[in-house]
Order: sequence, then structure tokens, then C-alpha cells
Amino acid sequence: MIHQTNSLSAKMSQRDPRKLAAGFWATLVVLLTVVACEQRSTETPSAAAPAKTPEQQGKYIVLIGGCNDCHTGGYAESNGQNPPESEWLTGVPIGFRGPWGTSYASNLRLTVNEMTEDEWVNICRTRRVLPPMPWPSLNHMEEQDVRAVYRYIKSLGPKGVKTPPNVPPDQEPATPYFDFVPQHLERLQNLAP
Repeated sequence: MIHQTNSLSAKMSQRDPRKLAAGFWATLVVLLTVVACEQRSTETPSAAAPAKTPEQQGKYIVLIGGCNDCHTGGYAESNGQNPPESEWLTGVPIGFRGPWGTSYASNLRLTVNEMTEDEWVNICRTRRVLPPMPWPSLNHMEEQDVRAVYRYIKSLGPKGVKTPPNVPPDQEPATPYFDFVPQHLERLQNLAP
């Protein structure tokens, strides 16, 4: 046993001390995470912490899903500090122009006001239209989450105006737009392994 310990000490003294410290900290983080997860799984929920309402869950999904980044003017530019929640999801009249034409982030407050919850669920499940909306991701969202988003948006009430209609690729939009046209595609050859 002493020989093994001395052998281990000799090997460790030959190693870079920074790597040893990094390994130690990584191991410590993993162990603390495992302990925290096991402790959390044995705790019972507090009676003082009621389950989220569908509206609260919907707001959470809107926030983590990045919906405001495109559907709320000034949100992404202010790092989520503006505008206030009362102005969220009212659409943006600045287009997203790419090979598909020019698309706009719609006013979801008006959209939701004009449809039933079941119609919203159907659109979120089946629609596959223009970028940059991440339709493939939305199409896979759990139904209860889609319904929660609907209820949250509905709770905000209708506000604002409709965004401009999409513009075909061969037409110049009358609004400002973000250019999503890829540049220097020939450089992809340099990135291939």
C-alpha cells in the first residue's frame, strides 16, 4: 500500500499542478451536483409554493423561448430591460429578409385575440412557413406548453397594430429589414475537415 501511495505521489508530482487543480475542482463540482440532486429529490414540495398557473408557465416559456427577441420591439436591443411587459409581443414592423423574401414577427397579441385556443394549438403543431421563426421547434412543443403560452398572451389583451404582410423574394420591402442573406458561401470549403 505504501509503495502504491509513493508511486501515485511520484506520478502526481510530475503532472502540471494547474491540471491537477482543474481536475480537483471539476470533480468537486460533479460531486456537489450529485449530492444536491439527490437531496432535492428527497425533499417534499412546500405547501406554501403553489403550482404555476398556465399563465405563469406561459410567461416563463415566452421568456426562455426568446419570443420577445423578435416579437417585441426594443427587447433584444435592451437586453430584456425594455419595454415593459404591457408592451410585449405586439410585433415589429422591421422585416427579416433572406432568400425566402421578407417576413415579419407578427403581433401575437392580435393573433391570439382572433383565434381559439384549439386553433392556436393546431397552428403551433402544423405551421411551417418562413424563417427566422423556429417552426420546427415550435411544432415539437408539448401541447400543455402551447396552451400555456396561448393563455399568457391572451391574458395580456389585444394591443398594437398588425405587422406588414410578408414580401416575396423578388420585391423590395417598404420597411426597414434585417438582411439574412448569407455572404461568402465559398468560405465553407475552407471550414471542411
